[in-house]
Amino acid sequence: MKKLSMEELNRLSPEEYKKAEKSPIVLILDNVRSLNNVGSAFRTGDAFRIEKIYLCGITGQPPHRDIQKTALGATESVDWEYCLNTMEAVTKLKTEGYQICALEQAEHAQMLHQFEPSLEQKYALIFGNEVFGVEDAVLAACDHVLEIPQLGTKHSLNISVSLGIALWDLMVKLQRLNS
Repeated sequence: MKKLSMEELNRLSPEEYKKAEKSPIVLILDNVRSLNNVGSAFRTGDAFRIEKIYLCGITGQPPHRDIQKTALGATESVDWEYCLNTMEAVTKLKTEGYQICALEQAEHAQMLHQFEPSLEQKYALIFGNEVFGVEDAVLAACDHVLEIPQLGTKHSLNISVSLGIALWDLMVKLQRLNS
């Protein structure tokens, strides 16, 4: 077994990515402080060919060297939009037919592995501030609150890790990796 070269990976160019069919998923970053987490969201979003990222509140925006450091150019392929507050993005996406899902540890949250998405539905995944999580008003407006089960002593996962787990789970369940 040998590792594949960059040419053998057959990745899309940024131009091809822009024209390609997207997964029916958008990400919403709710007041995310870390620019590295923002960059990771772009890079992971690119990997799963999501539609868009909404950067809300204090969440940093490209171009910024700390975002670029982890995004590795994905800010050029993944569409994004800034919203002054997260509810603005949630309201807009609800009117466009998206189911809004917060990733949060909350009362009555559904465990991620038990969530069964519809193949015909579009989804928006919200990831909150590293200290305070998803805003309470935003949480109340969500259609689903999903929690990633954890078995250790720590109380949370980094946003970039949670984002990767949640996107992978949703992509598998939506059968987007079967090509």
